[in-house]
Amino acid sequence: MFESAEIGHAIDKETYEAAVVALREALLEAQLELKQQARFPVLLLINGIEGAGKGETVKLLNEWLDPRLVQVESFLLPTDEELARPPQWRYWRKLPPKGRIGILFGNWYSQMLLGRVNGQLKDSELEQVIEESVRTERMFSDEGALILKFWFHLSKKQLKKRQKELEDDPRHKWQVSVLDWKQAKVYDKIVDAAELILRRTNRDFAPWYVIEGVDAYYRSLSVGRILLESLQAALKSKRAREPSPHAAPLVSSLDNRGLLDSLDLSLSLSKDDYQRQLASEQARLAKLIADKRFRRHALVAVFEGNDAAGKGGAIRRVTGALDPRQYHIVPIAAPTEEERAQPYLWRFWRHVPGKRQFTIFDRSWYGRVLVERVEGFCSEADWLRAYGEINDFEEQLRDYGVVVVKFWLSIDQETQMARFSEREQIAFKRYKITEEDWRNREKWDQYVDAVGDMVDRTSTAIAPWTLVEANDKRYARVKVLRTINDALEAAFERG
Repeated sequence: MFESAEIGHAIDKETYEAAVVALREALLEAQLELKQQARFPVLLLINGIEGAGKGETVKLLNEWLDPRLVQVESFLLPTDEELARPPQWRYWRKLPPKGRIGILFGNWYSQMLLGRVNGQLKDSELEQVIEESVRTERMFSDEGALILKFWFHLSKKQLKKRQKELEDDPRHKWQVSVLDWKQAKVYDKIVDAAELILRRTNRDFAPWYVIEGVDAYYRSLSVGRILLESLQAALKSKRAREPSPHAAPLVSSLDNRGLLDSLDLSLSLSKDDYQRQLASEQARLAKLIADKRFRRHALVAVFEGNDAAGKGGAIRRVTGALDPRQYHIVPIAAPTEEERAQPYLWRFWRHVPGKRQFTIFDRSWYGRVLVERVEGFCSEADWLRAYGEINDFEEQLRDYGVVVVKFWLSIDQETQMARFSEREQIAFKRYKITEEDWRNREKWDQYVDAVGDMVDRTSTAIAPWTLVEANDKRYARVKVLRTINDALEAAFERG
């Protein structure tokens, strides 16, 4: 895989300087068009052998391009804030928006390679993180990102020669560290691991480019031309993504009886039973959040449901058991301009809680397969692939100890109408009813189908859905609290 990058490519200075003039002009034109179109971001992942010219090349790209539209990120040792969250969180926060170029040093491949060479990632663990990376990059690509991955290479002989030359030159001796010499000793391990990782993660939507790092002129022109050609091709491509065929429901129904129809919406609690059980479950939650075992976990509660199903009331009963410093509520509305410039899950990743934290999502990432699907705010291809992306997202949360609890609060149409009417008649509740609520009611059956598909495709052992019979608000609130408490206790028992 690295043979062509070890043969000693070289370009003379005159040829290089002549080529750079045209290359810089073309890159700036393409970058300006990228900004104007603002249809997609460009993501450059920089990896390779130390001393192969990674930093010098990126520095040169910043000179050739408009640096105001280039976002360079370097991921060194994770901070305490990053260590408190899933590993992917630190990368999601640094993604470039549409219309900009992001260059990532020390990205997930650097961490993967380091873990493999140090013996921290065994075969099965490496396979898992490789598959996770491929799925994530596929998602970025499906969201429109142009992904280019560069491996800067030196042969072992070239590496040792370069290190010796730098060490003998007083002007550059500072560039050679103990780690550089240590790298030379484990060179074979690095190359073996890199070959495996590159081979398994080279995809048409996120290809690897191996760049020989010995000659600076050859290296720089190679990266510049690859970036230019890829960018020009992406800018010229106007074809919309072809829609995927509609997938049939996982559970076919021949009697028109859906998942929500199976709920017993007559379930209720008397006022006395409600007050007694509510107090008991609130006290239980307060105790669990204060438990020292919660230090190894975080908690995410997702609330979805019919309009007027009582999500706000249920959330207030959950938070009523806690100190305001112990939780954070994230209300989800239509995405902002900043959020639309990023992959769909970006605005949810940014709110992922750290260890010992509790985040409540009032509406969530399931909007893509609910309101966006029903109202036509995204393409069929987008919401069909979202099921798998959401499952991957929740698995990443679970793997880091985040307990994910998801609720669908369900009411029937008669109860919804009664609550809508009440909201219109009571002054302090009038703000809760909007024209959009009435429009959504007209699409009741479409939402029922969407909820059925959502539960069938995303209710997993990792993050199961809890369907809450919510015609009686008292019953619903107690069930929500009890479910959260049961999930926390089960997580504590698993360790």
